Amino acid sequence: MFKKNSKAHAILFALVLSLVCSLLITVAATGFKDRQQENMALDKKVNLLRAAGLVDAGQNPGKDTINTLYDQRIKEVFLDHRGKVMETEDPDGMHLYFVHAQDAGDDHDFNNISGYIVPINTRGLWGKIHGYLAFENDGQTVSGFSVFSHSETPGLGGEIESAWFQKNFKGKKILNSQDEFVSIGIAQGKAGDLPKDKQENYVDGISGATLTGRYLSEGIKNTLMKYEGVSVTFRQKQLRNGS
Repeated sequence: MFKKNSKAHAILFALVLSLVCSLLITVAATGFKDRQQENMALDKKVNLLRAAGLVDAGQNPGKDTINTLYDQRIKEVFLDHRGKVMETEDPDGMHLYFVHAQDAGDDHDFNNISGYIVPINTRGLWGKIHGYLAFENDGQTVSGFSVFSHSETPGLGGEIESAWFQKNFKGKKILNSQDEFVSIGIAQGKAGDLPKDKQENYVDGISGATLTGRYLSEGIKNTLMKYEGVSVTFRQKQLRNGS
């Protein structure tokens, strides 16, 4: 039996306390795991809805509203390397989200789609930038942009998650005046200060965050080149429909 104030007693007490704390932390982590996963899934959905313009930037509707709106309007699909929709889910395929004008019929029918959303996962200055870039069904006009995860400096590069920056993307084009793919770039300053024929392909930059803008521009371009096949499909559909 250990003496109450002995060294061995103190060590035993510390070991028991450590064990109890470890058990409490384990129980708490296990108990909150499902809730954390649910919140992550909900955050993903609301950012997709924001990119598609179905939820205003800064607006946080309730869980039921988010789930209902997402289920009615957003459909996740997988594409092969040519941009063709695959019938079954393939982990090696490219993710894409179709935006339906109303409760969807055929998920793969391009005529039933009001737009689409491309996931953006790219390098930033201090870490990865994750977001969504949404397009109208003409295959070239941006309808929205959202960022849901980044490690950029607050007040500088961190402004990529602000409403004013994300709203800059709406209405911009990924084709130039000669109908050539050029992507969307972040200007070093105001897009309105660029030559007129470049203004619709750029958004306003963030003061003091040149590198963040450069990395984001490069990442968006590299991603959109990968998804160009599906954008071409939408552009051709519009031409066939005489739009």
